[in-house]
Amino acid sequence: MPTLPADTGVSPLRPEPICPSAAIEEGGGGFRFAVDWHGTRAAAFVIRHLGRAHAYLNRCGHVPVELDWQPGEFFDSSRLYLVCATHGALYDPASGACLGGRCEGRGLVVLPIEERDGHIYLLKEN
Repeated sequence: MPTLPADTGVSPLRPEPICPSAAIEEGGGGFRFAVDWHGTRAAAFVIRHLGRAHAYLNRCGHVPVELDWQPGEFFDSSRLYLVCATHGALYDPASGACLGGRCEGRGLVVLPIEERDGHIYLLKEN
């Protein structure tokens, strides 16, 4: 019978600081940052919705354009949805799912993060 490897206590993901938790407010401006994505640097952002931080690639599901209508501004006027400034596609801030518009079911790319000790961290593979 095969045995499972011993738990080394080492996470396969390592945290990389993005920003202080206070840099993003509920339904307010997001924090832009860059990530390595398939061998290139790509724009990304983190927002706060319903008390939790969420991070995504800054790329519309319809065409690869950045969402923010002003630097760091991702929410629509109701502050309930993320919106693509170019085509008006709407996304769920909690999941990145396409809710309507030209994204046609293609959601945002979710980035793994954690928030602890007053900071937000991108979780990168070791």
